Amino acid sequence: MKFIPVDRKTWKRESTYLRFTKQVPCTFDMTVNLDITKFLQKKGKDVKFFPALLYCISCAVNLRKEFRMTKKDGTLGYYDEINPQYTVFDENTQTFHTRIVEYNENFKKFYSDYLSEKNLSETTAVFDVSCIPWATFTSFQLNLGAGFDYFLPIFTIGKYFMQEQKTLLPFAMHVHHAVCDGFHASEFVGLLQKYWMISFVTKSFNY
Repeated sequence: MKFIPVDRKTWKRESTYLRFTKQVPCTFDMTVNLDITKFLQKKGKDVKFFPALLYCISCAVNLRKEFRMTKKDGTLGYYDEINPQYTVFDENTQTFHTRIVEYNENFKKFYSDYLSEKNLSETTAVFDVSCIPWATFTSFQLNLGAGFDYFLPIFTIGKYFMQEQKTLLPFAMHVHHAVCDGFHASEFVGLLQKYWMISFVTKSFNY
């Protein structure tokens, strides 16, 4: 993963960045219901649901640098690519541990690495995805102790439910306002819902 510094002298977002890091430090959370009706029906029989969704989220994240921005040794920049780090629940101990799978736009490779439980080094560039499959929520908010210095997004997935003959999935994102606005968050949802998930459904994969 390559870290690319931002040239803050020419960066168009510099004034916004300073406002939401120095004057009014600000993060925000946004929760939406993703329509997974066709996604679940089409791919539920072929592949596991969660890694398929994790793949779509990863593709959307890697499409926009606003969701790959961070600080490294005090320097603001972004990664050229970033990997998803997700939580795994241990039913015996009722605790969670994290696992990292390498991002790859080739779904067959991504899915194979996921199933093999091949875990990357924790030093790699990651964004976090958590799943709460036991509860449906209409809002979800994270409170980070060092949240005003953390720029990478965090995604939380809830239990899907039926409404008006559609299957909906609660999907929450936590982002830093210094690098991401409501416009970018909304665009991300559109990319995830209208491009990657629909594109994924229309493709055929052999295993």
